[in-house]
Amino acid sequence: MKDTILENLDNPVQLEILFRSDKSGFENAFNSIYTSQPPTPALDFWKARLNYKEASISLYSKKEFIWSFVLILIAGIIANIGNIKEVNAELFFSRNTSFIIIPFVAAYFLLKQNAAIHKKIIVATLFGISALFINLLPNLPISSSIQLTNIHLPIFLWCILGYAYVGEDYTNTEKRIGFLKFNGDLLVMSVIIFLACILFTVITMGLFDLIGTKIELFYMQYIAIWGIAGVPLFATYLVNNNPQIINKVTPIIAKIFTPLVFVNLTIYLITLISKGKYPHHDRNLLLIYNALLIGVLALIFFSVAEIEKNKKGYYNSVLLLGLSILTIIINGIALSAISFRIFEYGVTPNRIAVLGSNLLVFVNLLIVAKQLLKAIKNNTALTTVQESIAKYLPIYAIWVGLVAFLLPFIFSFK
Repeated sequence: MKDTILENLDNPVQLEILFRSDKSGFENAFNSIYTSQPPTPALDFWKARLNYKEASISLYSKKEFIWSFVLILIAGIIANIGNIKEVNAELFFSRNTSFIIIPFVAAYFLLKQNAAIHKKIIVATLFGISALFINLLPNLPISSSIQLTNIHLPIFLWCILGYAYVGEDYTNTEKRIGFLKFNGDLLVMSVIIFLACILFTVITMGLFDLIGTKIELFYMQYIAIWGIAGVPLFATYLVNNNPQIINKVTPIIAKIFTPLVFVNLTIYLITLISKGKYPHHDRNLLLIYNALLIGVLALIFFSVAEIEKNKKGYYNSVLLLGLSILTIIINGIALSAISFRIFEYGVTPNRIAVLGSNLLVFVNLLIVAKQLLKAIKNNTALTTVQESIAKYLPIYAIWVGLVAFLLPFIFSFK
């Protein structure tokens, strides 16, 4: 092996073949050669490559771990407000669940970045006003506009989190893309931790049940609720300190599900047209369409990351273009259905909210499809596709803000 390596020091392809054929033998032979030969760029390169150590998983980072733990404690205390007898638990959690999670994740990033005091004040003020607003709304038995506030305000808080994440340069498209990628990684990590917590809970309750001790009520009220509040924060801490754990998973999941969703939507559209059953009278179906549109945008966004990394773009780019076109067609059906309901039954808060969100996603999808077509035609990188989604985020933020804060007053809390 030594002689073969020495003969091919100027032949990188052959060295790579030797390394892949017997990694252990190559490493032992090379280390012996390195000490007996004068230094060269090729030798230094292989020395660095063979002795490179992957970063280990970090669970403890001194000060950062401490204030992350403090944030989890505070989030748990707020979550436990719902357990106070005098508090309407259903009303509290329906309006404040997002405040148990999102502001503390934002605080994590502000502390990690050592953000300027004015930025901390802006973020804290926005969260404070939002919390006061939603909790001062009347508690009416039936109010579509207030329900829409409950749905859209968490998305508005998510936009504030985005502002906290990107730092001072909030117009930087790359940082917005990073924020979207972080959300995908955070979702995957949170699901993994949550499933582990469920397993731990089942085992714990089972062990105590074996000795005739019922801890279910105590455990759920005083332990599980702290865990639920802390999972997103702990996941944020892990993702930021150990990006190597999960940042490859989300794009792979998107790559797997993209063809499945494409086939599923194709069959659905053919069935829809053949049966002639359009969603003009089904409000629930319109809501499902909205979720579908957002899901497809997410699939396209994360699939692009995997395509760019592997440099195998043509087939996958065509698939993404087909998926975007299919979704645009379905979105067109949804828009016609919403328009029909407005002209047939009049204007309501729900119809305005669904129409606005559909129009926004429709335009965003058209831009994405245009960028995909341009990339395929010119055989260029797909980074512009991610940029077209990231640049659109402020428009979504403005819309959800209008729905959350203005719609209840426009429709007199109906």
